[in-house]
Amino acid sequence: MTEDIEVSRHNAVRFPGISPRAYEHPVDRGALATLRAVPGFAQVVKAVSGFYNERGERLMALASSIRVGPKQYPELDRLRHECAETLDLPAVPNLFVFQNAQIQAQAVGMDEPFVAISTGLVELMNVDSLRFVIGHEMGHVLSGHAVYRTIMVRLIRLQLAMSWTPVSALGIRAIIAALREWFRKAELSCDRAGLLCSQDPTAALRAQIQVAGGIDPARIDVPSFLQQAAEYESVEDIRDSFLKLKSVETESHPFAVVRAAQLQKWAASAEYRAILAGDYARRDADTPASDWKEDLKSAAQSYKDSWNSSTDPLTKVFSDVGEAVSGAAGKVWNKFGTGNGSGS
Repeated sequence: MTEDIEVSRHNAVRFPGISPRAYEHPVDRGALATLRAVPGFAQVVKAVSGFYNERGERLMALASSIRVGPKQYPELDRLRHECAETLDLPAVPNLFVFQNAQIQAQAVGMDEPFVAISTGLVELMNVDSLRFVIGHEMGHVLSGHAVYRTIMVRLIRLQLAMSWTPVSALGIRAIIAALREWFRKAELSCDRAGLLCSQDPTAALRAQIQVAGGIDPARIDVPSFLQQAAEYESVEDIRDSFLKLKSVETESHPFAVVRAAQLQKWAASAEYRAILAGDYARRDADTPASDWKEDLKSAAQSYKDSWNSSTDPLTKVFSDVGEAVSGAAGKVWNKFGTGNGSGS
């Protein structure tokens, strides 16, 4: 509701009680809904993955990086609090700056997640773009992505260890491919969270141009930059389609130019404007089990819409898959989900 909206220190709208469902990409949400609907899934994962030493991760950050605070990178500390307040996080995650010339940022940990960003990123970006990046990582924290990302990282390590057993490695590869596809969509979700924190599409685009290689955004023509994404999506040779599939399989993040175009499209959407006006899903109304069917259907429809609008020849071959998946999800739900709907 609009009357719940508050204004932060940089005059941005705040979103009390916002649910990650408000900004999550439909495919991201569909994949997570399936996992979250399994009672105790996250707790089981944590138990099985007990050898993941989160305390060690935090100690390493303390020992080797700069912990942001009022007396260390105070401008980043202000952004840290602003973004956490904008998304109404229950606690403000710690933020660390580590030495690395590459542009890197990540949310780490399950029980007490923290954010780490590289010196290369801090040196390159201005305050407005940094707000977008930090907001992106706060989105990962609010969405609880660390648990599932940890599964993916661990399976990748397991795949490397089992490379001498082709059959086993092939099975793991299929699971990793599915998780990577989810995480690429999770990155699109958290780009949206970053935009909700910055509320400045230009600053978000500037940050993504810099990630793509634009050292000085003033030297980059925005229409030409976005045209690259249109050309990438509209290849006419099926050989290019296969090359795209091969290239993206091992990527954990969407390609920078395509990612930027996706976010600008969402920034121009009625959905984004509605959230700014106070019309968004709240955490206290989240019911993962009962929303499972709709999330799967939304995911399928998202794929179907993207396939139908694409001129990629290989994509068009599978244009009816979204409808088939949506129908299958409905049949599964009608058969197994018409009981008490309890998933907690």
